[in-house]
Amino acid sequence: MTDHFAKRRYLINFDSRRLGQVFTDVLVIGAGVAGLRAAIEASSRGNVILITKDKIPDCNTAWAQGGVAAVTDSSDSVAAHVADTVQVGCGLGNESVIRIMAEEGPACIRELIEWGAKFDLENGAVALGMEGGHSARRIVHAAGDATGRELSRVLSARAAGAEHMRVFENCFVIDLVVVDGRCIAALTHHQKYGHQIIWARSTILASGGAGCVFRETTNAPSATADGHAIAFRAGAVLRDMEFVQFHPTALYLAGASRALISEAVRGEGAYLVDREGRRFMSAYHADAELAPRDVVSRAIVHHLEKTHATCAYLDVRHFGAGRFATRFPTIAALCRSFDIDVEHRLIPVRPAAHYMIGGVAVDADGRSSVQGLFACGEAAANGLHGANRLASNSLAEGLVFGRRVGRVAAEAAEANGGAVPHNLSFTAEASSRTELDLPDVRNSLRALCWRNLGIDRHGDRLAETLEIIQFWGRYVMDKVLEDRSAWETQNMLTVARCIAQSASARKESRGVHHRSDLPHTDDATMRCHLTLCRNESAVRLMQEPL
Repeated sequence: MTDHFAKRRYLINFDSRRLGQVFTDVLVIGAGVAGLRAAIEASSRGNVILITKDKIPDCNTAWAQGGVAAVTDSSDSVAAHVADTVQVGCGLGNESVIRIMAEEGPACIRELIEWGAKFDLENGAVALGMEGGHSARRIVHAAGDATGRELSRVLSARAAGAEHMRVFENCFVIDLVVVDGRCIAALTHHQKYGHQIIWARSTILASGGAGCVFRETTNAPSATADGHAIAFRAGAVLRDMEFVQFHPTALYLAGASRALISEAVRGEGAYLVDREGRRFMSAYHADAELAPRDVVSRAIVHHLEKTHATCAYLDVRHFGAGRFATRFPTIAALCRSFDIDVEHRLIPVRPAAHYMIGGVAVDADGRSSVQGLFACGEAAANGLHGANRLASNSLAEGLVFGRRVGRVAAEAAEANGGAVPHNLSFTAEASSRTELDLPDVRNSLRALCWRNLGIDRHGDRLAETLEIIQFWGRYVMDKVLEDRSAWETQNMLTVARCIAQSASARKESRGVHHRSDLPHTDDATMRCHLTLCRNESAVRLMQEPL
């Protein structure tokens, strides 16, 4: 039987001679912290086009609450930050990559301050918060719980002033063009100008995560796994796609979207309690509420099953008058909008999909397996997070590796010469199969992934999930579709298939990947990365040694 996920190379039919032609030295896909920082760095060496499928503020970066993990206090150390990250990574973290982040993170904070970032201060110095998994207070934050929005503001302003940069908002990247093993262009659809082809000497994928593959997520609606999918179709190797981090505390109210309640709330002393008001985390981990995210998420799910409840609660009633609203003004305003007075009432929460640890396999400089294609941030898997991400390392990663990858990609563009147009065309084989209702497929996929690829997995359910996704693929991946929502659905199906295939192959429990049928970690055979790569006939899954 044809594997339509392996067979499908491009989502649209095209003839490059009939498309609008755009040229640049470096193309950056994604306008979150990693993409903005990469574009700023690359623009100092050549011409850059920065693409985002919505507006710049409409991405996960602007939604980030907690802060940036960086060593800025003399009582802390780079070695401690490295050790904390290694420990939370459960044996799969790349220590040399981790050290780069820990060593270069403080300079990135100083750079942002020079560019006008307004971080919270305490006694004249940068205020530092505490979060789960950290051995010291090292979380730099802004406006209490609006750090991502401040980073987006500062980096956007810096990008706007860059002489050699153009920003294309409302521009959707449909696919990457690869010729003779080198990425040379991107097929795009601009809301105003329609289909275009952008020729680039280097391309940086900084397209963010895949949270919207799951029904319950803290992610922005734009996080539909597009970057992972286009890289996969282009032949790039994906790594560790089974590792999806679930945030323990998303606001849980019937009819409301799952808004994030930051890790920092527990770091500042909030209790996790059940509907009877009893704390329960100490029964699951010695660090109680400050345990790593995967531990807290599983503990909440287990306790809900045990007590037949629908949600747990955050208790901040002991904070004292005004303290919560001062430290977390955005969250306090959110709670007020739902008539929750946090000084007198509990905040209902439960886990939701939050961060994609797996992604395009890259080295420390962001180089992928496809020449000319780089990746950074949540779209990339460089070994920083291992099997579980330490809280607030994501914004630090975007800053450090965005800068690094921007520089390396620009240098590669200089060495690569001009982007030379090719006469290229593609026509998919016409399908005679029935067209499914795509909104139904999308909603059903998200429910399926939440149920079977969520916090607790089982081998039988994973096999069933692959079977269902493969069936949908026969009727969705065989079609040439012509709108953004349809392309997003095809991308979500593709990445869900990758997650399920990798989760089925990882026959153990490690970090955020927990299998109730295989609850123990197997270092003897599974202390490795799992990689996926497609050709025209099959999707290859392989073990990659550390």
